[in-house]
Formats: sequence, structure tokens, C-alpha cells
Amino acid sequence: YPTWKRTLTRRAREAQMKRFCKAQAIQRRLEEIEVTFQELEQQGIKLEKLLRDEDRALADKKTQWMNQLLYLVQKKNGLMSEESDLMIQVQELKLEEQQWQLDQKLRCYMNREESLKTPEDCVAEQEILGQLLDVVNKRNILIHLQEEKRLSEL
Repeated sequence: YPTWKRTLTRRAREAQMKRFCKAQAIQRRLEEIEVTFQELEQQGIKLEKLLRDEDRALADKKTQWMNQLLYLVQKKNGLMSEESDLMIQVQELKLEEQQWQLDQKLRCYMNREESLKTPEDCVAEQEILGQLLDVVNKRNILIHLQEEKRLSEL
């Protein structure tokens, strides 16, 4: 292999490893969010029971429980928003990987001499190019969706 091919191969492996590590981190965070959801749900159930069962409870206590319940709802909404962002990132990582694979296939076809290409090779090259454009458009839609979400949160 010439030096430039080794460099490209090494960079491709590094990018793939980076995507893999990012996917693992996202998966861990999604699991943490799930555990936190369950904890918040249990706390919310306890507070609701306290609010319903204690007819004679002091107004101050009821207000405190109600405020705690509202805090739990806000926290849960924040986690749901984060989970939504993470799911978008997962889709983006999948599309990045798909784009990389299609790019590699396309490079194989494009590196061939035009005179050596069969009609099937030309058709396959065009199909891969179409798939690659489709993946790029999907990634663009995800980025647009993230931007809209960010602006709506502001």
C-alpha cells in the first residue's frame, strides 16, 4: 500500500472507532435515563398517595408535596427531551456508518478504469450514488430536526 492509502485506512478505522465509542456512551446514558425514569415514577406515586390519603394534612404539607410533584414532572420532561436528543444522535450515527460503507463501495467502482467497467458496474455505481445521496438527505433532515428542536426550546 502506498502511504496515502494506509493513512486513509487508518483514519477510517479511527472514525469508525470514534462512532462506536460514541454509540456506547449514548447507550449507557439511555440506560441511566431509564433507571432515573423508574425512580421518578416511584417518587411520584408516593407523593400522589400522600396527597390523596391525607385529607387532614396541613395545607403547608400539601403545598410542599405538590411542589415536589411538579419538580418531578419537570425533571422527567427534561429527561424525555434528553432521551429524544440521544435517539436522534443514534440515528445520525447509523446514517454516518451507512454513508461511510456506501462511500467505500462507491470508491471501489470509481477507482476502476472506465474502459474496464461493465454495464452492470455502471448501474451498480449509479445505484450506490443514489443511495449515498438518500443517506445524506436523511442526515440533513436529522440536523434540521435538531435545529428546530433547539430553537423551540429557547
